Amino acid sequence: MGTAGARTDEVAGERRQLINIAYRLLGSLAESEDAVQEAYTRWYALAPARRDEVAAPGAWLTTVTGRICLDVLGSARARRERYVGSWLPDPLRDPLPGPAGRDRDGGADPADLMVLDESVTMAFLVVLESMTPAERVAVVLHDVFRYPFAEIADVLGRTPAACKQLAASGRRRLREERAPVTAAGRGDVVRQVKEAWETRDIAALVGLLDPAAVLTADGGGLTSAVLRPVEGGARIAAYMAAIADRAPGLELLERSVNGTPGLVARSGGTVLTVASLEIADGRVTRLWVVRNPEKLRPWLHDA
Repeated sequence: MGTAGARTDEVAGERRQLINIAYRLLGSLAESEDAVQEAYTRWYALAPARRDEVAAPGAWLTTVTGRICLDVLGSARARRERYVGSWLPDPLRDPLPGPAGRDRDGGADPADLMVLDESVTMAFLVVLESMTPAERVAVVLHDVFRYPFAEIADVLGRTPAACKQLAASGRRRLREERAPVTAAGRGDVVRQVKEAWETRDIAALVGLLDPAAVLTADGGGLTSAVLRPVEGGARIAAYMAAIADRAPGLELLERSVNGTPGLVARSGGTVLTVASLEIADGRVTRLWVVRNPEKLRPWLHDA
């Protein structure tokens, strides 16, 4: 293979990394794919001589993708103020093998390129939403992907010292807003929640929910969902039981959601809800419930 062919493969091979960066910055698979596609469009729009001058195409693509995501984040705040109800990041399923994991163009579906780790948990992404766009870029690129502040400065158009300060302020938000999470036994608690939900055992649900638990639902105005967070274990338990009563034949499945144990509700083979749970000291402290059908498209193949 010639030098040009090797360089083309090198550039194409950056897609996984770029999708992973963009999703952590934007929380949306569709917007992430659009951002990465735009970065590639700009790359191939360069004159061949200009592309040859770029010593590290991966770094160039990361910088451009970061800048595009920064612009999207700036406009997203205004869009989300008009969003019906609460906005939550797209829930991630485990990668699918074979043809099911291909997009309409035959390439890998963005959901199947995701590396599932602590930085894509719903808890982490929700806190990222509370940061300024610049803080979010600094934290994700430096703390998650280990890019030096000198390179992040090119994305943000600021000095490396300023980028370091942005990352520090973002970390403070993470420390202040994230509660201690217990990883051990998380799957057991999720299983118990599933069983109590299926049997409409409100007393058992209340026992599994922290008294100060909060449930946030995202229907996007496209399906029924509470518009404001439901607070308190007893109120959440009653809400969950009411959902089950209104949906006869609802099937609950234990599934990995954003890399941690979660629940999927489906009816007639159609996924209606994907729930991510945060657990501390053996009790559920947060529930993030995504019902927006546009965000559930990657789950259509769930079995």
